[in-house]
Amino acid sequence: MRLQNQKVIALVDHDFEDLELWYPVHRLREEGAQVDLVGQAANQKYIGKYGVPAESDYAFSEVNPEDYDAILVPGGWAPDKLRRFPEVIRFVQHMNEQKKPIGQICHAGWVLISANILEGKTVTSTPGIKDDMTNAGATWVDEPAVSDGHLVSSRRPPDLPDYLRELIKVMEEYQR
Repeated sequence: MRLQNQKVIALVDHDFEDLELWYPVHRLREEGAQVDLVGQAANQKYIGKYGVPAESDYAFSEVNPEDYDAILVPGGWAPDKLRRFPEVIRFVQHMNEQKKPIGQICHAGWVLISANILEGKTVTSTPGIKDDMTNAGATWVDEPAVSDGHLVSSRRPPDLPDYLRELIKVMEEYQR
């Protein structure tokens, strides 16, 4: 269990990409990490794009990012909603300032764009937001998974195995 004693925020809102939330959550839990689902409200059921539910453990207002070692931002349409919450932006900015791992896949790059943390970073995402990523100052590459320091990005569900191998490796490097 390579990630024992690590705590991870997994952001959630309606229309998350089912696999892009649950695959990372399960893999990190298999490695011993505590993964908390965090949404606008605690104990709320959020429904993924394909109907898979996820119930939040905590509300944004109940979470202190200082208590966590990493953050996961799933894709789907949820990132367009998540980036509108000041708490989410604060969580991502805090993780970036503290050089704690940030995992983002597919459309999740929108949250990082809104947090203004992509300047000078090399990332990937779904090709549909490539221009958004480059306009935010990032260098975009078409690869299954890319890490630039503590930031790990991936394109889409078929890339999940590569994404999680890279994310787990980065999380091991950044353990407290």
